[in-house]
Amino acid sequence: MYFHDYPPASEAQIRAHVRNDRLQLLFRQSFFSVFGSALAAVMLSWICWERLDHPLITWWLSLLGGSTALRLIMLIVFFRVPEAARTPERWEPMYWVTLVLSAAIWGGGALALMQAGDLLIQTLVLLFTVGMSVSAVSCYSAYRSMTLVSIALVLLPCSIWLLMQAQTAQLGMAVASLIFAGFVVSATHKLSQAMEKAFRLSREMEHAHRIAAHAAQTDELTGLQNRRAFFHRAEGVYETCKQAQLPLCALMLDIDHFKRINDSHGHQAGDEVLRQIGRVIRQSVRDADVSGRLGGEEFALVLANTSIDGARIIAERLRWAIADITCQHDEGVTASLGVAALSHLDQDLHALLALADKALFRAKASGRNQTAVAR
Repeated sequence: MYFHDYPPASEAQIRAHVRNDRLQLLFRQSFFSVFGSALAAVMLSWICWERLDHPLITWWLSLLGGSTALRLIMLIVFFRVPEAARTPERWEPMYWVTLVLSAAIWGGGALALMQAGDLLIQTLVLLFTVGMSVSAVSCYSAYRSMTLVSIALVLLPCSIWLLMQAQTAQLGMAVASLIFAGFVVSATHKLSQAMEKAFRLSREMEHAHRIAAHAAQTDELTGLQNRRAFFHRAEGVYETCKQAQLPLCALMLDIDHFKRINDSHGHQAGDEVLRQIGRVIRQSVRDADVSGRLGGEEFALVLANTSIDGARIIAERLRWAIADITCQHDEGVTASLGVAALSHLDQDLHALLALADKALFRAKASGRNQTAVAR
């Protein structure tokens, strides 16, 4: 693949990545949300214990404890499954179910406590529901819809009930909570937009970095690795095969009479030959092998876990494939190849390539368009 043909990230791909990023953030923030919700209910019950009906508090805490346990189980399972299985399509609906259940229990319990007829209790309950709303903004910031639904289920029942009461203090608290809710709705819209832009920018920069890294390591004409990238990766393959005592071979390839092609038919014809040879090499090597253009018309391959006989077969296949290349000019294209095998424990990669290069010169000296094996 040429670096200028590197596929751009499509809008659908970016949206999918952004959605997945939002899901990961949501689950990372949810532990605080779950524990905070349960802790707030326990604190409110403790403060109001002497003024409220104990069975009511017990039932409320029991239901909330069940929903909290369900959410914790979901969170634990999410972080234990493989990362590939953490898809929004699978986990967003599950999260919605547990969120709505927990928020409905919280809001219903708060409304039941409000109806005790004690203004102090009503004030405390409203303060806690407002606090839960603030918590929802921070915990569900990646999902505006979840924030709004959570606030609606927790805060609005108490606020609407207070709005229907006769006392001025109750009406004032209701109006204040509704004004607060209005500000929250506006803030969540801006926050969700900002996070969407941040996620999108992060993914676009990541893709741009991949393009830049690919371009820095790739030869533009052939799509093979350039000289620097070839030696960097080949060194790793060399060390792996050497330590594991696996066979390793090097193959050097040079286009025959390439200067004559450039001089007779122009550099465009020469560039086309290089492109086609690069395509032939890319189609012929395995993922474990390393191939690159070292410069001009010279190419190199490092063949992992390959015997000298296997390397010779690969070289011959390449030679025949290159001879079958159809060019715009009348002359055919041939290549000479040299093959060498790793044979000494103290031999390094450059020495191995030098042996293959010597074999390549023998192939050229013997008439070109042939493969020579290092002695």
